[in-house]
Amino acid sequence: MRVAFGTDEVTALTAAIQRLLAERGHDVVVVADGDPWPDVGRRVGEAVAGGGADRGVVCCWTGTGVSIAANKVAGVRAALCTDAETARGARRWNDANVLALGLRLTSPTLAAEMIDAFLDAEPEPDERANIERVEHRD
Repeated sequence: MRVAFGTDEVTALTAAIQRLLAERGHDVVVVADGDPWPDVGRRVGEAVAGGGADRGVVCCWTGTGVSIAANKVAGVRAALCTDAETARGARRWNDANVLALGLRLTSPTLAAEMIDAFLDAEPEPDERANIERVEHRD
């Protein structure tokens, strides 16, 4: 899978995330590395929405800013997650295509659990109507 990655801070955790993605066999496309968080969210969102990546992972101190910025891009459904079950549910029930992580409270182990859950899960067919209601705004 091709995964767009971006972070506003280069840390040991962001390096570990990039290594983890590569070790899992994913093609990691770093689109923002140490840039301001609005640019990070936008660039990862554009990569996913534009087809340059299948999914995205964005990071900032809390994860909130990058998730908001990514969600401004049409076609992006970014989910700020704090645990694996939330990340899995974001894919299953919301067809989220960008995972937002906070650098402040996320350990490498927790990041690995969330990324694996997010990238391994697929949307549930029964949720398609609800997902389409979010995609098609009146």
